[in-house]
Amino acid sequence: MRVLYDPEPRATAEIFSPEELALLRSRYEVTEWQGEDRDRFYARHLPETEILISQQPMAADRLALAPKLRAIFNVETNFLPNVDYAECFRRGIHVLAPGAVFAAPVAEMALGMALSLARNIHGEHAAFLAGQEKWLFEGNKQSELLAGSSVGIIGFGDLGRSLFRLLAPFGCRTQVFDPWLPPGHLKRLGVEPVDFDALMAGNRFVFVMATVTTDNAGMIDARALGLMQPGAMLLLMSRAAAVDFASLTAAAASGRIRVATDVFPVEPLPKDDPIRKVPNMLFSPHRAGALTFALREIGTRVLEDMDLLSRHLPPVACRRAEAETVARMRSMPVSATPPDDPG
Repeated sequence: MRVLYDPEPRATAEIFSPEELALLRSRYEVTEWQGEDRDRFYARHLPETEILISQQPMAADRLALAPKLRAIFNVETNFLPNVDYAECFRRGIHVLAPGAVFAAPVAEMALGMALSLARNIHGEHAAFLAGQEKWLFEGNKQSELLAGSSVGIIGFGDLGRSLFRLLAPFGCRTQVFDPWLPPGHLKRLGVEPVDFDALMAGNRFVFVMATVTTDNAGMIDARALGLMQPGAMLLLMSRAAAVDFASLTAAAASGRIRVATDVFPVEPLPKDDPIRKVPNMLFSPHRAGALTFALREIGTRVLEDMDLLSRHLPPVACRRAEAETVARMRSMPVSATPPDDPG
């Protein structure tokens, strides 16, 4: 199969091990973008392309240049609104994203941050360094157990299900709000389906694991946060746009709830952003899923599905865009490495 390869903003070394990159180049006829004018490059190579590894815009005019195209792999891992999905569905072109590679790393970080919120691990560590620690029971007045507690998960896709598996030994009662999944399906997965307000009001730990859509952007606002129990914990692990950050920081600053977040409305966050000084918040600079293991798994899954496609079988390792939902997704695209980020 002929492959057009243009993974930016991902770097090749991030997503392919040397062995799998060699496999890609030896097994397929790969044409790699090398920084030249993209319009001319695509116009020259799309007519013979069968597999496209790229997250560049693919509107109807570009798709028309690719009569042999069978699949688009978005290794940025989001279904961005820069593809004419209707035309892809009409022609039977698979649009694929290996976003599930981040599920286990994000779930582990969510679990760790939940334990730190519940036991104030991060707070007492900072106090210890400043010589202000509180010993024994004095340092545990606001602490509580995750074990046997009540957990609500907003969004039960790859991230939510991965977190649920990690929570199993803790014996938590787990409720889920996910309007894209029927109640019976959620029950068969071992969780209790509830509506949004019931989830916010009924749980000590609330994990936000949902992708952002036209339906849920900003749904965790002042009203929703006001439903939470005093001292309850909210962990934002998926997309910042699901939350009204002004209301979130106000709720945390008031001391009524505790908050952990791995994502922010603007990234990287300005050094002088006042959120940095808000108490009762635990911060992580969007690093929950950013592990070498997860990024290299992108290449592994792409190769798995390319092998299936070469044998005229349907892809299974990556998530396929669905006609009913893809137009409603509003994930923020991954940016290239920020200029002030040495990594």
